[in-house]
Amino acid sequence: MSVLPSGGAVDLEAGLQFEQQPSLTWYIDQASGRIRGTVSGYEAVKQAVDIILHVERFRWQIYSPYSGMQWDGLIGQDPGYVASEIQRRLEDALGVDDRIRGISGFTYVLAGDTMTASMTVHTVYGDIPTSVEVNLA
Repeated sequence: MSVLPSGGAVDLEAGLQFEQQPSLTWYIDQASGRIRGTVSGYEAVKQAVDIILHVERFRWQIYSPYSGMQWDGLIGQDPGYVASEIQRRLEDALGVDDRIRGISGFTYVLAGDTMTASMTVHTVYGDIPTSVEVNLA
């Protein structure tokens, strides 16, 4: 007596329709530091990019291990190494969000002990210009 069903293969996708859910999230007002309602679409992705770039990966238990940017190991390094690592680490950090399509337009400015990297994040809702700073000393 068989316990498992026998017969032909079952097409699990037959008759299914896939819908993308809204990217509704709480809106964090940077000026006041308070949560003010909700946002969706472009503003939600823009806020997600900002949070990913300003959270140290693997440091805070409130965030998943796939959330955040790895900044450890860049302080005190050669500017050429930092520039290439920032690009690789940014692509790794932002690649976990399926609303983000890619990053391009990297430019670097070295002013004293600070390197500023500017780039454009391409999302399904439009491009987001952003920048990050790394202290090299």
